[in-house]
Amino acid sequence: MAMRASEMEKLNVEQLKALKEQSEMEVNVLQDSLSKIKTAVTRLDIASNALLDLSLRPQGKKMLVPLTASLYVSGTLEDADRVLVDVGTGYFIEKTTAEGKDYCDRKISLLKSNYDELMEVASKRKITGDEAGAILQAKLRQSTATT
Repeated sequence: MAMRASEMEKLNVEQLKALKEQSEMEVNVLQDSLSKIKTAVTRLDIASNALLDLSLRPQGKKMLVPLTASLYVSGTLEDADRVLVDVGTGYFIEKTTAEGKDYCDRKISLLKSNYDELMEVASKRKITGDEAGAILQAKLRQSTATT
């Protein structure tokens, strides 16, 4: 939806309002997606650091095991080199600690790449909305000046 200012000037007031509103809605959706990506990156980063910490703990070590974000149970570390990795939709894959860390790092890299692409799209949509708003204001001032 990249529209030049010269093309926008040809639109009437209603079309400009619609374009501005659509651009603002798209920017809001993109910002929500960006926020979700940031959250996912943070969670993966925490998981990656936890895997590193886990690999440094000795076998037989007593520890608290998280069942949910706020519920922990006592446990004993049997094998720090084997972990279950949540790959989505309720599926878990057993991997070595190093493979689990690599998985997290690859996902972080992919999410950061997607984040950068979405930022660029959001920026372009914001510029389009701002230009449409400016042209709309100019047309409204022009129409009130002629009446």
